Amino acid sequence: MTWVHFPLHPETPDAGISIEELFAGRDIDIEAMYTRMKSLMDEENLPYGRRTHTYNSRLAQELGKWAETQAGGEAIHEALYKAYFVDGLNIAEPDVLVDIAAAVGLPAEAARAVLDTRSFKSAVDADWAKSRQYGVTGVPTFVAGGYGVVGAQPYETLVALMEQVSPP
Repeated sequence: MTWVHFPLHPETPDAGISIEELFAGRDIDIEAMYTRMKSLMDEENLPYGRRTHTYNSRLAQELGKWAETQAGGEAIHEALYKAYFVDGLNIAEPDVLVDIAAAVGLPAEAARAVLDTRSFKSAVDADWAKSRQYGVTGVPTFVAGGYGVVGAQPYETLVALMEQVSPP
């Protein structure tokens, strides 16, 4: 699997905004949306918390891109998911990101340097361009062989996608 990062709400300030503010004026039932996602996650036995805020994910994406170049670095993606979607942590905060990196066994000093120097900014910029080229409009989006599905999907949907591009 290859992670390609996407600019979902890149205008979000580092301090974040409330979920109510994010969806203001869009006639969205926030409680129903949470209940639906919680149900989907429960079906797949995945943890999911009740977020009160959304945060800018740009630095987390840069850290994730770096982590993929490190032995065992793939583990950061699950840790970032948990930090954001389960624990409601502000993943725009460098200290939070360094702690997450260290928790999955990555060197904290190197993680801090990546964030301070923005050394993976161009790699994430390239991902954002690729996601626009693919026509991605939401996350997660799964793409294989020119086909794709958007959003939280049941396992069977992902299997069907893979069978579509490489029949048994």
